[in-house]
Amino acid sequence: MIILGIESSCDETGLAVFDTDFTGNGLRANVLFSQIDLHIPYGGVVPELASRDHVRRLIPLTKEVLEQADLSVSELDAVAYTAGPGLSGALLSGAMMARSLAWALGCPALGVHHMEAHLLAPLLEDDQPEFPFVCLLVSGGHTLLVRVDGVGEYQLLGESIDDAAGEAFDKTAKMLGLPYPGGPELSKLAQSGDASAIKLPRPMMDRPGLDFSFSGLKTAAITRLRGHQASGEDSAHFKEDLAASFEAAVVDTLLGKCARALKQENLNNLVISGGVSANTRLRSQADELCAKLNGRAYYPRLAFCTDNGAMIALAGAMRLKQGEQSGLDVMVRPRWPLEELGKP
Repeated sequence: MIILGIESSCDETGLAVFDTDFTGNGLRANVLFSQIDLHIPYGGVVPELASRDHVRRLIPLTKEVLEQADLSVSELDAVAYTAGPGLSGALLSGAMMARSLAWALGCPALGVHHMEAHLLAPLLEDDQPEFPFVCLLVSGGHTLLVRVDGVGEYQLLGESIDDAAGEAFDKTAKMLGLPYPGGPELSKLAQSGDASAIKLPRPMMDRPGLDFSFSGLKTAAITRLRGHQASGEDSAHFKEDLAASFEAAVVDTLLGKCARALKQENLNNLVISGGVSANTRLRSQADELCAKLNGRAYYPRLAFCTDNGAMIALAGAMRLKQGEQSGLDVMVRPRWPLEELGKP
């Protein structure tokens, strides 16, 4: 089966071709257009602009990815697209393209859950995790801990009760005066700082459970910044130290809850997916944690940590093989809890 995957949930237009008979990991082609430059003047994603740009890019990128895969459009067996969660207009842009193309070709189409696609993204690698495992999903507005026993077999263990980790990174970066997108810029700044210089809380680590909260940590960092500015202190390295201390607090909190989850579920393999999974400190400390448990930590390659069409094509392929498909009506779900997904 040859599947075209279309990702358009936010500000990146991603397309990929996945072939279940292709040697290696099945990925024949992958293209991505990022809208970062479009949204920089506004300091964040403008939904209407994002939707319009997806419409502008989808057909040229479809031609490009098919050319890269050395295929004609008639050779596609199915089309998978992101149906949610995400921005309504952005989701509809990709969904309408996918559903129309599938109808014209007379082939199945399938709406894919964006977070399930992130969760399965490490299966695109040669070194793949085996089920069951615990997955930490840290992507955009989501921070989730999930027990994964197979495709569609998900048990939610914990989630953020307020800001997600990625949101906290972005909001703190904005207060530090860093350019959009803030999260990667904060991590870059943190490399020059001392992570032990400024004491910040590790939220909800002093109580049982696997839920997260990053709103208070973000507020604590901003309070320290404002206090420093008000004092008139002349410290050239304060922002670097604050960025490093903030990053360390987020990573310690994420992995502290991961350790609890692994112990609770009696597992030692951990998957970390989503945009924040590209963080160097997070990966390094996750490797150390799993090594102590005689297990492994798995991640997508850096190019597949952020939104991309390859993970949509893969997730679509896995469910299409089990006979799933979507109807002619185009349905998107801006809010779509992962635990509502069933086994194919």
